[in-house]
Amino acid sequence: MQKSLRRATWVSAIVVVAATAAVPATQASAAAACAPAWSSTAVYVKDNVASQNGHNYTAKWWTQGESPATKSGQWDVWIDNGVCGGTTPPTTPPTTPPTTPPTTPPTTPPTTPPTTQPPGPSGKNVVGYFAQWGVYGRQYFVKNLVTSGSAAKLTHLLYAFGNTTGGQCTIGDSYADYDMAYTAANSVDGVADTWDAGALRGSFNQLRKLKKAYPNIKIIWSFGGWTWSGGFTQAAANPTAFANSCYNLVKDPRWADVFDGIDLDWEYPNACGLTCDASGPASYNNVITAVRNKFGNNFLVTSAISADGSNGGKLDVADYASGISKLNLVFPMTYDYFGAFAPQGPTAPHSPLNSYSGIPQQGFWSDAAIQKLKSKGVPASKMLLGIGFYGRGWTGVSQTAPGGSASGAAPGTYEAGIEDYKVLKNSCPATGTVGGTAYAKCGSNWWSYDTPSTIAGKMAYVKQQGLGGAFFWEFSGDTANGELITAIKNNL
Repeated sequence: MQKSLRRATWVSAIVVVAATAAVPATQASAAAACAPAWSSTAVYVKDNVASQNGHNYTAKWWTQGESPATKSGQWDVWIDNGVCGGTTPPTTPPTTPPTTPPTTPPTTPPTTPPTTQPPGPSGKNVVGYFAQWGVYGRQYFVKNLVTSGSAAKLTHLLYAFGNTTGGQCTIGDSYADYDMAYTAANSVDGVADTWDAGALRGSFNQLRKLKKAYPNIKIIWSFGGWTWSGGFTQAAANPTAFANSCYNLVKDPRWADVFDGIDLDWEYPNACGLTCDASGPASYNNVITAVRNKFGNNFLVTSAISADGSNGGKLDVADYASGISKLNLVFPMTYDYFGAFAPQGPTAPHSPLNSYSGIPQQGFWSDAAIQKLKSKGVPASKMLLGIGFYGRGWTGVSQTAPGGSASGAAPGTYEAGIEDYKVLKNSCPATGTVGGTAYAKCGSNWWSYDTPSTIAGKMAYVKQQGLGGAFFWEFSGDTANGELITAIKNNL
Protein backbone atom coordinates (compact mmCIF):
# COMPACT_ATOMS: atom_id res chain seq x y z
CA MET A 1 0.00 0.00 0.00
CA GLN A 2 1.17 3.53 -0.68
CA LYS A 3 2.47 5.57 2.22
CA SER A 4 3.80 9.06 2.79
CA LEU A 5 7.52 9.15 3.45
CA ARG A 6 7.90 10.17 7.05
CA ARG A 7 4.93 8.51 8.66
CA ALA A 8 5.39 5.41 6.64
CA THR A 9 8.88 5.25 8.04
CA TRP A 10 7.35 5.26 11.49
CA VAL A 11 4.69 2.75 10.67
CA SER A 12 6.81 0.35 8.76
CA ALA A 13 8.33 -0.78 11.95
CA ILE A 14 5.18 -2.29 13.12
CA VAL A 15 5.18 -5.51 11.32
CA VAL A 16 7.31 -8.15 12.78
CA VAL A 17 7.88 -11.89 12.53
CA ALA A 18 9.53 -13.76 15.42
CA ALA A 19 11.14 -17.13 14.96
CA THR A 20 10.32 -20.17 16.97
CA ALA A 21 13.05 -22.05 18.68
CA ALA A 22 13.62 -25.44 17.25
CA VAL A 23 15.42 -27.77 19.59
CA PRO A 24 16.54 -31.14 18.31
CA ALA A 25 14.17 -33.78 19.58
CA THR A 26 15.63 -36.28 21.98
CA GLN A 27 14.05 -39.66 21.48
CA ALA A 28 13.04 -41.29 24.72
CA SER A 29 13.19 -44.99 25.27
CA ALA A 30 10.07 -46.83 24.16
CA ALA A 31 9.84 -48.17 27.70
CA ALA A 32 9.58 -44.71 29.26
CA ALA A 33 6.52 -44.19 31.41
CA CYS A 34 3.89 -41.88 30.03
CA ALA A 35 3.83 -38.41 31.54
CA PRO A 36 0.52 -36.89 32.68
CA ALA A 37 -1.83 -36.48 29.74
CA TRP A 38 -1.74 -33.18 27.88
CA SER A 39 -4.61 -30.83 28.73
CA SER A 40 -5.75 -28.09 26.38
CA THR A 41 -6.51 -25.82 29.34
CA ALA A 42 -3.23 -26.27 31.20
CA VAL A 43 -0.24 -23.95 30.90
CA TYR A 44 3.14 -25.56 30.14
CA VAL A 45 6.55 -23.92 30.29
CA LYS A 46 9.99 -24.89 29.02
CA ASP A 47 10.92 -28.51 29.88
CA ASN A 48 7.44 -29.50 31.09
CA VAL A 49 6.52 -32.98 29.81
CA ALA A 50 3.08 -34.22 28.77
CA SER A 51 1.79 -37.27 26.91
CA GLN A 52 -0.68 -37.60 24.05
CA ASN A 53 -1.65 -40.58 21.89
CA GLY A 54 1.03 -42.81 23.43
CA HIS A 55 3.93 -40.35 23.02
CA ASN A 56 5.74 -38.13 25.51
CA TYR A 57 6.38 -34.52 24.51
CA THR A 58 8.58 -31.81 26.06
CA ALA A 59 7.63 -28.13 25.83
CA LYS A 60 10.27 -25.80 24.37
CA TRP A 61 8.67 -22.68 25.82
CA TRP A 62 5.39 -21.37 27.27
CA THR A 63 2.34 -22.91 25.62
CA GLN A 64 -1.37 -23.42 26.16
CA GLY A 65 -3.89 -25.09 23.90
CA GLU A 66 -1.33 -26.26 21.30
CA SER A 67 -1.69 -30.00 20.75
CA PRO A 68 1.64 -31.87 20.99
CA ALA A 69 0.55 -34.32 18.30
CA THR A 70 0.22 -31.52 15.74
CA LYS A 71 2.74 -29.01 17.13
CA SER A 72 5.95 -31.04 17.31
CA GLY A 73 7.62 -30.08 14.03
CA GLN A 74 11.00 -28.39 13.74
CA TRP A 75 9.61 -24.91 14.32
CA ASP A 76 6.84 -25.87 16.73
CA VAL A 77 6.51 -25.70 20.50
CA TRP A 78 6.74 -29.42 21.40
CA ILE A 79 9.54 -32.01 21.07
CA ASP A 80 8.34 -35.55 20.36
CA ASN A 81 10.25 -37.79 22.80
CA GLY A 82 8.88 -40.94 21.25
CA VAL A 83 6.59 -43.76 22.32
CA CYS A 84 5.82 -44.10 26.01
CA GLY A 85 4.40 -47.06 27.94
CA GLY A 86 2.75 -47.79 31.25
CA THR A 87 -0.40 -46.37 32.68
CA THR A 88 -1.47 -43.11 31.09
CA PRO A 89 -3.56 -40.81 33.24
CA PRO A 90 -7.03 -39.93 31.96
CA THR A 91 -7.07 -37.63 28.94
CA THR A 92 -10.02 -35.66 30.30
CA PRO A 93 -8.62 -32.44 31.79
CA PRO A 94 -9.59 -31.39 35.28
CA THR A 95 -12.74 -29.29 35.47
CA THR A 96 -10.73 -26.46 37.02
CA PRO A 97 -7.43 -25.84 35.24
CA PRO A 98 -4.39 -25.46 37.47
CA THR A 99 -3.41 -21.89 38.27
CA THR A 100 0.25 -22.83 37.99
CA PRO A 101 2.01 -24.88 35.33
CA PRO A 102 2.14 -28.62 35.93
CA THR A 103 5.80 -28.37 36.87
CA THR A 104 6.93 -25.30 38.76
CA PRO A 105 9.63 -23.55 36.73
CA PRO A 106 12.98 -22.87 38.38
CA THR A 107 13.17 -19.67 40.43
CA THR A 108 16.28 -18.68 38.49
CA PRO A 109 15.50 -18.28 34.80
CA PRO A 110 17.51 -20.42 32.40
CA THR A 111 20.60 -18.87 30.84
CA THR A 112 19.08 -19.19 27.40
CA PRO A 113 15.64 -17.55 27.33
CA PRO A 114 12.76 -19.20 25.52
CA THR A 115 12.36 -17.94 21.99
CA THR A 116 8.90 -16.53 22.63
CA GLN A 117 7.84 -14.29 25.47
CA PRO A 118 5.15 -16.00 27.49
CA PRO A 119 1.98 -14.05 26.75
CA GLY A 120 -0.38 -12.86 29.44
CA PRO A 121 -3.27 -14.86 30.89
CA SER A 122 -5.16 -14.64 27.59
CA GLY A 123 -2.27 -16.27 25.75
CA LYS A 124 -2.10 -13.25 23.43
CA ASN A 125 0.90 -11.08 22.62
CA VAL A 126 0.92 -7.30 23.04
CA VAL A 127 3.72 -5.83 20.93
CA GLY A 128 4.61 -2.15 20.53
CA TYR A 129 7.04 -0.13 18.45
CA PHE A 130 9.40 2.37 20.04
CA ALA A 131 10.47 4.96 17.44
CA GLN A 132 14.16 5.81 17.63
CA TRP A 133 13.61 9.48 16.68
CA GLY A 134 10.91 10.05 19.30
CA VAL A 135 13.56 11.12 21.81
CA TYR A 136 14.06 14.36 19.87
CA GLY A 137 11.04 16.56 19.04
CA ARG A 138 8.52 14.35 20.78
CA GLN A 139 10.64 14.00 23.90
CA TYR A 140 9.31 10.46 24.26
CA PHE A 141 11.74 8.29 26.20
CA VAL A 142 11.77 4.67 27.33
CA LYS A 143 10.83 5.99 30.78
CA ASN A 144 7.45 7.04 29.35
CA LEU A 145 6.61 3.35 28.93
CA VAL A 146 6.82 3.05 32.70
CA THR A 147 4.98 6.24 33.67
CA SER A 148 2.14 5.52 31.21
CA GLY A 149 1.67 1.98 32.49
CA SER A 150 2.47 0.60 29.03
CA ALA A 151 5.47 -1.47 30.12
CA ALA A 152 3.31 -3.54 32.46
CA LYS A 153 1.06 -4.52 29.55
CA LEU A 154 3.74 -5.49 27.01
CA THR A 155 5.11 -8.85 25.95
CA HIS A 156 7.51 -7.51 23.28
CA LEU A 157 9.01 -4.15 22.33
CA LEU A 158 10.24 -3.44 18.80
CA TYR A 159 13.00 -0.85 18.54
CA ALA A 160 12.76 0.95 15.19
CA PHE A 161 15.01 1.12 13.25
CA GLY A 162 18.39 -0.14 12.22
CA ASN A 163 19.44 0.48 8.61
CA THR A 164 20.22 -1.99 5.79
CA THR A 165 22.97 0.00 4.07
CA GLY A 166 24.72 -1.89 1.28
CA GLY A 167 22.95 -5.12 2.13
CA GLN A 168 24.27 -5.05 5.71
CA CYS A 169 22.66 -4.41 9.06
CA THR A 170 23.96 -1.03 10.22
CA ILE A 171 23.30 1.51 12.97
CA GLY A 172 20.51 3.94 12.14
CA ASP A 173 21.28 6.81 14.55
CA SER A 174 24.24 6.21 16.83
CA TYR A 175 23.48 9.23 19.03
CA ALA A 176 19.90 8.19 19.81
CA ASP A 177 20.81 4.52 19.98
CA TYR A 178 23.77 4.45 22.35
CA ASP A 179 25.43 7.84 22.94
CA MET A 180 22.78 10.34 24.10
CA ALA A 181 23.30 11.09 27.81
CA TYR A 182 20.18 10.79 29.96
CA THR A 183 19.51 12.91 33.01
CA ALA A 184 18.19 11.29 36.16
CA ALA A 185 14.76 12.77 35.42
CA ASN A 186 14.56 11.09 31.99
CA SER A 187 16.06 7.75 33.00
CA VAL A 188 14.02 4.62 33.68
CA ASP A 189 15.65 4.05 37.07
CA GLY A 190 16.20 7.70 38.03
CA VAL A 191 19.98 7.40 37.62
CA ALA A 192 21.79 9.72 35.19
CA ASP A 193 24.18 8.37 32.57
CA THR A 194 27.93 8.68 33.08
CA TRP A 195 30.69 9.63 30.67
CA ASP A 196 32.90 6.77 31.84
CA ALA A 197 34.88 5.17 29.05
CA GLY A 198 32.89 2.35 27.50
CA ALA A 199 29.66 3.22 29.32
CA LEU A 200 26.50 2.51 27.33
CA ARG A 201 24.11 5.45 27.01
CA GLY A 202 21.19 6.32 24.75
CA SER A 203 18.04 4.30 24.27
CA PHE A 204 19.95 1.02 24.37
CA ASN A 205 20.96 1.66 27.98
CA GLN A 206 17.40 2.72 28.81
CA LEU A 207 16.11 -0.52 27.29
CA ARG A 208 18.59 -2.43 29.42
CA LYS A 209 17.17 -0.70 32.49
CA LEU A 210 13.62 -1.42 31.32
CA LYS A 211 14.45 -5.12 31.05
CA LYS A 212 15.82 -5.10 34.58
CA ALA A 213 12.57 -3.59 35.86
CA TYR A 214 10.33 -5.71 33.58
CA PRO A 215 12.23 -8.95 32.86
CA ASN A 216 9.22 -10.41 31.03
CA ILE A 217 9.53 -7.93 28.13
CA LYS A 218 11.43 -9.16 25.09
CA ILE A 219 13.33 -6.45 23.18
CA ILE A 220 13.59 -6.86 19.40
CA TRP A 221 15.72 -4.67 17.11
CA SER A 222 13.87 -3.89 13.89
CA PHE A 223 15.76 -3.27 10.64
CA GLY A 224 14.45 -1.59 7.52
CA GLY A 225 11.14 0.22 7.49
CA TRP A 226 9.81 2.43 4.72
CA THR A 227 12.91 4.63 4.41
CA TRP A 228 15.64 2.08 5.08
CA SER A 229 14.46 -0.96 3.10
CA GLY A 230 16.58 -0.25 0.02
CA GLY A 231 19.45 -2.40 1.25
CA PHE A 232 17.32 -5.56 1.33
CA THR A 233 17.76 -5.94 -2.43
CA GLN A 234 21.51 -6.28 -1.90
CA ALA A 235 20.87 -8.52 1.09
CA ALA A 236 18.87 -10.83 -1.16
CA ALA A 237 21.89 -11.14 -3.46
CA ASN A 238 23.99 -12.49 -0.57
CA PRO A 239 21.74 -13.54 2.33
CA THR A 240 24.57 -15.16 4.26
CA ALA A 241 26.65 -11.99 4.29
CA PHE A 242 23.59 -10.00 5.38
CA ALA A 243 22.84 -12.44 8.20
CA ASN A 244 26.45 -12.34 9.38
CA SER A 245 26.41 -8.54 9.50
CA CYS A 246 23.17 -8.53 11.47
CA TYR A 247 24.52 -11.04 13.95
CA ASN A 248 27.72 -9.07 14.48
CA LEU A 249 25.77 -5.85 15.10
CA VAL A 250 22.98 -7.19 17.30
CA LYS A 251 25.44 -9.30 19.29
CA ASP A 252 27.94 -6.45 19.74
CA PRO A 253 29.31 -6.92 23.29
CA ARG A 254 28.30 -3.35 24.21
CA TRP A 255 24.59 -4.20 23.99
CA ALA A 256 24.29 -7.95 23.36
CA ASP A 257 22.36 -8.36 26.62
CA VAL A 258 19.71 -5.83 25.54
CA PHE A 259 18.21 -7.66 22.57
CA ASP A 260 16.23 -10.89 22.53
CA GLY A 261 15.45 -10.80 18.82
CA ILE A 262 15.77 -9.22 15.41
CA ASP A 263 12.93 -7.98 13.22
CA LEU A 264 13.10 -7.63 9.44
CA ASP A 265 10.77 -4.97 8.05
CA TRP A 266 11.33 -5.27 4.31
CA GLU A 267 9.08 -2.91 2.34
CA TYR A 268 8.66 -4.76 0.03
CA PRO A 269 10.07 -8.05 -1.32
CA ASN A 270 9.73 -8.26 -5.11
CA ALA A 271 7.55 -5.12 -5.10
CA CYS A 272 7.76 -1.36 -4.63
CA GLY A 273 7.77 0.76 -1.50
CA LEU A 274 9.93 3.89 -1.34
CA THR A 275 12.26 1.92 -3.61
CA CYS A 276 11.49 -1.03 -5.85
CA ASP A 277 12.84 -4.56 -5.47
CA ALA A 278 12.92 -7.12 -8.28
CA SER A 279 14.92 -9.86 -6.57
CA GLY A 280 12.23 -12.48 -7.18
CA PRO A 281 9.60 -14.34 -5.17
CA ALA A 282 12.09 -16.53 -3.27
CA SER A 283 14.17 -13.68 -1.84
CA TYR A 284 12.11 -13.10 1.30
CA ASN A 285 12.38 -16.74 2.33
CA ASN A 286 16.09 -16.81 1.46
CA VAL A 287 16.87 -13.81 3.66
CA ILE A 288 14.74 -15.03 6.57
CA THR A 289 16.30 -18.50 6.35
CA ALA A 290 19.83 -17.10 6.42
CA VAL A 291 19.05 -14.93 9.45
CA ARG A 292 17.38 -17.82 11.28
CA ASN A 293 20.32 -20.10 10.57
CA LYS A 294 22.85 -17.54 11.78
CA PHE A 295 21.08 -16.58 15.00
CA GLY A 296 20.03 -20.11 15.84
CA ASN A 297 16.87 -21.30 17.47
CA ASN A 298 17.07 -19.54 20.83
CA PHE A 299 16.74 -16.04 19.42
CA LEU A 300 13.61 -14.29 18.19
CA VAL A 301 13.42 -13.52 14.49
CA THR A 302 10.36 -11.47 13.54
CA SER A 303 9.16 -9.61 10.45
CA ALA A 304 6.69 -6.89 9.53
CA ILE A 305 5.02 -7.59 6.20
CA SER A 306 2.59 -6.08 3.75
CA ALA A 307 -1.13 -6.29 4.46
CA ASP A 308 -2.15 -5.89 0.83
CA GLY A 309 -5.02 -8.35 0.44
CA SER A 310 -5.78 -7.47 -3.18
CA ASN A 311 -5.62 -10.04 -5.96
CA GLY A 312 -2.12 -10.06 -7.42
CA GLY A 313 -0.94 -7.58 -4.78
CA LYS A 314 2.16 -7.52 -2.62
CA LEU A 315 1.27 -10.67 -0.68
CA ASP A 316 1.00 -12.60 -3.95
CA VAL A 317 4.36 -11.64 -5.51
CA ALA A 318 6.66 -13.04 -2.79
CA ASP A 319 6.81 -16.39 -1.02
CA TYR A 320 5.85 -15.13 2.42
CA ALA A 321 4.57 -18.47 3.69
CA SER A 322 7.95 -20.21 3.39
CA GLY A 323 9.72 -17.39 5.20
CA ILE A 324 7.10 -17.18 7.93
CA SER A 325 7.51 -20.90 8.60
CA LYS A 326 10.89 -20.04 10.16
CA LEU A 327 9.39 -17.38 12.42
CA ASN A 328 7.33 -17.18 15.60
CA LEU A 329 5.25 -14.09 14.93
CA VAL A 330 4.43 -12.08 11.84
CA PHE A 331 3.00 -8.58 11.77
CA PRO A 332 0.88 -7.73 8.74
CA MET A 333 0.78 -3.91 8.67
CA THR A 334 -2.97 -3.52 8.71
CA TYR A 335 -3.01 0.26 8.54
CA ASP A 336 -2.14 3.01 6.02
CA TYR A 337 -4.50 1.54 3.45
CA PHE A 338 -5.81 5.02 2.59
CA GLY A 339 -4.63 8.55 3.33
CA ALA A 340 -3.75 11.97 1.99
CA PHE A 341 -0.96 10.50 -0.10
CA ALA A 342 -4.01 10.57 -2.43
CA PRO A 343 -4.57 14.30 -1.75
CA GLN A 344 -7.91 14.65 -3.55
CA GLY A 345 -9.39 11.64 -1.76
CA PRO A 346 -11.77 9.96 -1.73
CA THR A 347 -11.78 10.04 2.05
CA ALA A 348 -11.51 6.55 3.53
CA PRO A 349 -10.39 5.01 6.84
CA HIS A 350 -6.71 4.16 6.92
CA SER A 351 -7.19 0.99 9.00
CA PRO A 352 -10.49 -0.70 8.17
CA LEU A 353 -11.00 -4.12 9.69
CA ASN A 354 -13.65 -5.10 7.16
CA SER A 355 -14.83 -3.99 3.76
CA TYR A 356 -17.73 -1.57 3.37
CA SER A 357 -19.85 -0.25 0.53
CA GLY A 358 -17.79 2.21 -1.48
CA ILE A 359 -14.32 1.20 -0.24
CA PRO A 360 -11.89 2.64 -2.82
CA GLN A 361 -9.68 -0.42 -3.35
CA GLN A 362 -10.42 -4.14 -3.46
CA GLY A 363 -8.53 -6.09 -0.77
CA PHE A 364 -7.46 -3.02 1.21
CA TRP A 365 -8.80 -4.00 4.61
CA SER A 366 -7.36 -6.03 7.48
CA ASP A 367 -9.48 -9.17 7.20
CA ALA A 368 -8.64 -9.50 3.49
CA ALA A 369 -4.94 -9.71 4.37
CA ILE A 370 -5.47 -12.12 7.26
CA GLN A 371 -7.60 -14.47 5.16
CA LYS A 372 -5.14 -14.35 2.26
CA LEU A 373 -2.27 -15.27 4.55
CA LYS A 374 -4.31 -18.09 6.08
CA SER A 375 -5.05 -19.40 2.59
CA LYS A 376 -1.30 -19.54 1.96
CA GLY A 377 -0.81 -21.73 5.01
CA VAL A 378 0.30 -19.12 7.54
CA PRO A 379 -0.87 -20.24 11.01
CA ALA A 380 -3.32 -17.82 12.61
CA SER A 381 -1.46 -18.06 15.92
CA LYS A 382 1.65 -16.52 14.33
CA MET A 383 -0.18 -13.46 13.01
CA LEU A 384 -0.81 -10.30 15.03
CA LEU A 385 -3.26 -7.60 14.03
CA GLY A 386 -1.75 -4.14 13.54
CA ILE A 387 -3.20 -1.05 15.22
CA GLY A 388 -2.18 2.54 14.45
CA PHE A 389 -1.93 4.93 17.39
CA TYR A 390 -2.48 7.81 14.96
CA GLY A 391 -4.96 9.05 12.40
CA ARG A 392 -4.75 10.02 8.74
CA GLY A 393 -6.72 12.94 7.40
CA TRP A 394 -7.67 15.35 4.62
CA THR A 395 -8.76 18.98 4.50
CA GLY A 396 -11.17 20.74 2.16
CA VAL A 397 -13.80 18.08 2.83
CA SER A 398 -17.52 18.88 2.91
CA GLN A 399 -18.96 15.34 3.14
CA THR A 400 -19.20 13.78 6.59
CA ALA A 401 -19.42 10.15 5.46
CA PRO A 402 -16.45 8.42 3.82
CA GLY A 403 -16.04 8.87 0.07
CA GLY A 404 -15.86 12.65 -0.07
CA SER A 405 -13.45 14.70 -2.15
CA ALA A 406 -10.65 16.75 -0.56
CA SER A 407 -8.19 19.50 -1.41
CA GLY A 408 -5.15 18.03 0.35
CA ALA A 409 -3.69 16.75 3.60
CA ALA A 410 -5.09 18.00 6.89
CA PRO A 411 -2.59 19.89 9.09
CA GLY A 412 -0.61 17.70 11.49
CA THR A 413 1.80 18.42 14.32
CA TYR A 414 4.79 16.68 12.72
CA GLU A 415 3.57 15.89 9.21
CA ALA A 416 0.60 16.97 7.13
CA GLY A 417 -2.08 14.28 6.91
CA ILE A 418 -1.04 12.51 10.12
CA GLU A 419 -1.81 13.19 13.77
CA ASP A 420 -1.46 11.30 17.05
CA TYR A 421 -4.50 9.75 18.70
CA LYS A 422 -3.76 11.70 21.88
CA VAL A 423 -4.30 14.93 19.90
CA LEU A 424 -7.24 13.84 17.73
CA LYS A 425 -9.33 12.49 20.61
CA ASN A 426 -9.69 16.10 21.79
CA SER A 427 -9.22 18.19 18.64
CA CYS A 428 -11.47 16.13 16.35
CA PRO A 429 -13.50 13.53 18.30
CA ALA A 430 -14.93 10.59 16.37
CA THR A 431 -18.31 11.21 14.75
CA GLY A 432 -18.93 7.81 13.17
CA THR A 433 -17.62 4.34 12.41
CA VAL A 434 -17.11 2.43 9.19
CA GLY A 435 -15.39 -0.88 8.43
CA GLY A 436 -14.72 -1.48 12.13
CA THR A 437 -12.79 1.76 12.72
CA ALA A 438 -13.70 5.38 13.51
CA TYR A 439 -13.79 8.60 11.50
CA ALA A 440 -14.28 12.24 12.45
CA LYS A 441 -15.42 15.36 10.59
CA CYS A 442 -14.51 18.69 12.19
CA GLY A 443 -14.73 21.85 10.13
CA SER A 444 -13.37 20.98 6.71
CA ASN A 445 -11.02 18.31 8.09
CA TRP A 446 -11.79 14.58 7.91
CA TRP A 447 -9.81 12.06 9.96
CA SER A 448 -9.87 8.32 10.56
CA TYR A 449 -8.34 6.58 13.56
CA ASP A 450 -8.94 3.85 16.11
CA THR A 451 -10.47 4.56 19.51
CA PRO A 452 -10.68 2.37 22.63
CA SER A 453 -14.13 1.28 21.41
CA THR A 454 -13.03 0.26 17.90
CA ILE A 455 -9.94 -1.42 19.35
CA ALA A 456 -12.24 -3.53 21.53
CA GLY A 457 -14.02 -4.67 18.37
CA LYS A 458 -10.73 -5.47 16.68
CA MET A 459 -9.54 -7.48 19.68
CA ALA A 460 -12.77 -9.49 19.51
CA TYR A 461 -11.79 -10.25 15.91
CA VAL A 462 -8.30 -11.30 17.04
CA LYS A 463 -9.82 -13.83 19.43
CA GLN A 464 -12.46 -15.02 16.97
CA GLN A 465 -9.81 -15.65 14.31
CA GLY A 466 -7.35 -17.30 16.71
CA LEU A 467 -4.65 -14.71 16.02
CA GLY A 468 -1.60 -14.41 18.24
CA GLY A 469 -2.42 -10.95 19.58
CA ALA A 470 -1.94 -7.36 18.47
CA PHE A 471 0.90 -4.96 17.72
CA PHE A 472 0.90 -1.21 17.26
CA TRP A 473 2.74 1.78 15.83
CA GLU A 474 3.79 3.50 18.03
CA PHE A 475 3.93 4.29 21.75
CA SER A 476 4.16 8.08 21.57
CA GLY A 477 0.78 8.40 19.81
CA ASP A 478 -1.03 7.12 22.90
CA THR A 479 -2.22 9.21 25.83
CA ALA A 480 -0.05 9.83 28.89
CA ASN A 481 -1.95 7.08 30.72
CA GLY A 482 -1.85 4.55 27.85
CA GLU A 483 -5.51 4.59 26.81
CA LEU A 484 -5.03 2.58 23.62
CA ILE A 485 -2.62 -0.06 24.89
CA THR A 486 -5.00 -0.54 27.83
CA ALA A 487 -7.84 -1.14 25.37
CA ILE A 488 -5.71 -3.74 23.59
CA LYS A 489 -4.65 -5.52 26.77
CA ASN A 490 -8.06 -5.47 28.45
CA ASN A 491 -9.86 -6.89 25.43
CA LEU A 492 -7.50 -9.76 24.57
